[in-house]
Amino acid sequence: MTLVEWARLVSAELDLPEEMDKADVDRILDLAKDAAHSVARPAAPLTAFLMGIAVGRGADPAETAAALSRLALAQADGGGQG
Repeated sequence: MTLVEWARLVSAELDLPEEMDKADVDRILDLAKDAAHSVARPAAPLTAFLMGIAVGRGADPAETAAALSRLALAQADGGGQG
């Protein structure tokens, strides 16, 4: 099973109307990678979850992922506000 297939299966189980495609899956995985490598490994699922809440409330997925990736990468560059 591919990750796109898994995402579609999970979406169906949750009765979500959105159709997941490879770009959606890649966006989420890229964000998770940035959070895991720049902040801490547990930040990956937490950040993806929070992005999901924001998108569920109407935020644009691409813009939200980009903003959160920038935030995570800034942490690695010492720009964190610990």
